[in-house]
Amino acid sequence: MTDSARRPGPAGRRGDETWLTEVAREAAADAGGAPVELLGDYLRLLTDAAVTGRRPRRGELDAVEVLGRRAAEQGVSAGRAVRLYLSAARLLWRQLPHLDRSADSETVRAAADAVLHVVDTAVATLAEGYAAARRDLVRREEALRRELVDDLLRGDSDLGGLVERAEPFGLDLARVHQVALAAPGRRLPDTEAAISTLERVVFDRLGDRDVLVATKEGLLVVIAPADEATPGGARGGGPSGELGTLMHGELDRLVRGRPWQVAVGRPHPGLYGIARSYEEAREALTTARRLHSGTSVIDAHDLLIYRVLLRDQPAMVDLVRAVLSPLGQARGGAEPLLDTLAEYFACGEVATEAARRLHVSVRTVTYRLGRIRALSGYDPADARDRFTLHAAVLGARALDWPRRPLPA
Repeated sequence: MTDSARRPGPAGRRGDETWLTEVAREAAADAGGAPVELLGDYLRLLTDAAVTGRRPRRGELDAVEVLGRRAAEQGVSAGRAVRLYLSAARLLWRQLPHLDRSADSETVRAAADAVLHVVDTAVATLAEGYAAARRDLVRREEALRRELVDDLLRGDSDLGGLVERAEPFGLDLARVHQVALAAPGRRLPDTEAAISTLERVVFDRLGDRDVLVATKEGLLVVIAPADEATPGGARGGGPSGELGTLMHGELDRLVRGRPWQVAVGRPHPGLYGIARSYEEAREALTTARRLHSGTSVIDAHDLLIYRVLLRDQPAMVDLVRAVLSPLGQARGGAEPLLDTLAEYFACGEVATEAARRLHVSVRTVTYRLGRIRALSGYDPADARDRFTLHAAVLGARALDWPRRPLPA
């Protein structure tokens, strides 16, 4: 390249083209192969500032902001985009021969001040455009993710469309999945912190593919793979319990939202398995609330008996009314006797352990069991009566009786 080709003339003249093009190529290579097009007229702004001291106009800065948006849309990292602009300024400054020959330090200082002002303003504007585009991309992705989650939980019939939409999020709908719902103790003013917390810990444990975290109707939703689980979800400390415990442990660290309650549906295969697991988790959360359960992590598998009992609600109401309503004649009402029965059955019908759990004496427990036998006609010690009483107690808890009157 000749000196005449390298030497810049007054900014904007066609004679500058070769020189500026070479600087742009070198800067792009120095920035890890960033697209040269992202420089736009930036080099001309620098040259103009060095020669005339002119500062960029509003319209020229708007063009730089557009280039920042374009960098984000093209997937160029913010670091590479900024490095491109800084490298271009450094290379251009080194190839300003009229400054090399100048003996006037004030001239050099003025040119440097003008160029640095352009660099400072342009890089800041580029970063603003980049950040704005990233926010827009995040909002669009969040909207697409929320729509995808809604359709997955609803069991949308357009299987082909769902598979195509799920692919960018790394979700393989052929795998076995389970759904967990996290309910805050009080409404969150901002769910972003909770989503970020869940994403960080779940992605770290399960990987960033095949996991979706979103919100729905005030609940945090996690769709996670469960290939190692048996479809239908065997009871025990398997993947369901692990996911729920993992989520609750992280969410409970947040100051806002406590106490959290997490319900986990059983693992099921395929697209419709996600919707089924979600319905189980939602039903488990609703049932736990009706039972006034303070359990932090609820496994849908543990509440299957309530689904059976409440499937025929009229029959359950008849059972509770026939077996337990006579207990209302006791001093203090039916509730103390129900609590005694519940703990008695829960601990394997050991009166001593039931008394410890109820914080009463063993004599009180035996007295109450006698009153239940006398009022209801069912003996908790008899095998046949015990089954009827236990089913009635579970039904009463599900119906929230006697706190609420039985349905007509």
